[in-house]
Amino acid sequence: MKTRNTVGSEKAAINKTKAHGGLKKPLMEPFMRTVFLAAASLSILCVALICGFLFANGIPAIGQIGPLKFFAGTAWRPGNGLYGIAPMILGSLYVTAGAIVAGVPLGLLCAVFMARFCPARLHAVMSPAVTLLAGIPSVVYGFFGLVVLVPALRSLGAGNGKSILTASLLLGMMILPTIISVSEAALRAVPESYYEGALALGASHEEAVFFVLTPAAGSGLMAAVILGVGRSIGETMAVIMVAGNQAIIPQSLFRGARTLTANIVLEMGYAADLHREALIATAATLFVFILIINLLFTLAKGRMPR
Repeated sequence: MKTRNTVGSEKAAINKTKAHGGLKKPLMEPFMRTVFLAAASLSILCVALICGFLFANGIPAIGQIGPLKFFAGTAWRPGNGLYGIAPMILGSLYVTAGAIVAGVPLGLLCAVFMARFCPARLHAVMSPAVTLLAGIPSVVYGFFGLVVLVPALRSLGAGNGKSILTASLLLGMMILPTIISVSEAALRAVPESYYEGALALGASHEEAVFFVLTPAAGSGLMAAVILGVGRSIGETMAVIMVAGNQAIIPQSLFRGARTLTANIVLEMGYAADLHREALIATAATLFVFILIINLLFTLAKGRMPR
């Protein structure tokens, strides 16, 4: 049994700890609240500065060129004073749509397999492989597309190989790690009671996964698609290497195209005066374009059943 002295010492130690904790807690909470507020404010400030720079330099250029000529013009020849970005807008739309078609279904199905069908030993191999794919630099993907996809499609009769189709397939590969990892996390976050309840009602394993768990994880799956689309729209280096970079209205999936990002990177190094401002206006257009797509996906996500 403990003596009175021992009990008294323990109580004194507990009271001392509480006293120290009581002194630290009122000071720590406001300090951390200030740190978090400063971090959030800094992030908002960075976004505001980027927006301010783009629109302050881009809007005057659009006004000087003419909004109709800039957005609907089909000729991009800075030497002749022609700054129409319609071919680049269409090129970005086609390549992004192709990447969605090529990458989203495969990524979602792979995530479903890894979350609910994959054996533990195989998952131990696939999970690090997906993580490794996410860490490969864009230029490596571009080099793979240049030496593998381009010759393969050329041998199949798809033009010279550098085309919208090649860029779409390559971007579809690049967005797979993002879609797979986020989708798998969303599927694993669904309470196990949903699955057990479906089985109790007579559903098979496949029916429970595809008709109960997948709809329940719809919000997370949509977030994965949004992140994948965001990467495909903003990708530059890999697209430059395999898309052909032709500033003309795309006529076929087997023809080359130039995206908005590629247009900026290819010409910003030597652009000056109105040419440079037109490229900044192109970046502002891309910024608005991404915001609109994210807004549409967010609205669709909000309407999904939870």
